[in-house]
Amino acid sequence: MPPPRATVDPTVKLLARLGRALNWLEESLLAALLAAMTLLTFAQVVARYVFNSGWVWVLELSIFLFAWLVLIGAAYGVRVHAHIGVDLLLRVLPPPLRKACAGLALLLALLYAVLLFKGGWDTVALLHLIQIEAEDLPVPRWIPTLALPLGFALLGLRLLEAGWALLRGRGDGLLLADEAAEAVAQLRSAEDGK
Repeated sequence: MPPPRATVDPTVKLLARLGRALNWLEESLLAALLAAMTLLTFAQVVARYVFNSGWVWVLELSIFLFAWLVLIGAAYGVRVHAHIGVDLLLRVLPPPLRKACAGLALLLALLYAVLLFKGGWDTVALLHLIQIEAEDLPVPRWIPTLALPLGFALLGLRLLEAGWALLRGRGDGLLLADEAAEAVAQLRSAEDGK
């Protein structure tokens, strides 16, 4: 007789699905924003230098798209451990102290995200109240400014995920990108390939 299968809590399954959906949405938004910025800028260059014309609103839209790209990209960088940091001193600490320093750093980063979320939310609320339009686009200014609270909310969520992983023992640091280790690994693999 086969051993009984472990049952998975439906809440855990739902949270896992939501996490995968959020990851997909985050990556899709980043790709779409980068593609839109590239296409708009290319079209503007062609219009200016080939046809001696152009659109006034392209620069402003590109700036708004870039703001969204940076703020969503910061959260994505936390998720995929792409942020770099100086952790030379942390590496010489014993693991419990290293873990405590990483926890403190995560708490400070989370505080930063919460404060900027609040500031972004207040800015959006004020822009919504006074109904200012964008400079060159016929769009209320509060709509593109939503990048601030949404980006920092996503960053806060990703920092909470990193903190949860730290509490569960999946590492004793901030899980930052280690460019030196990556460079050494590339050199070793290149030497092995010869």
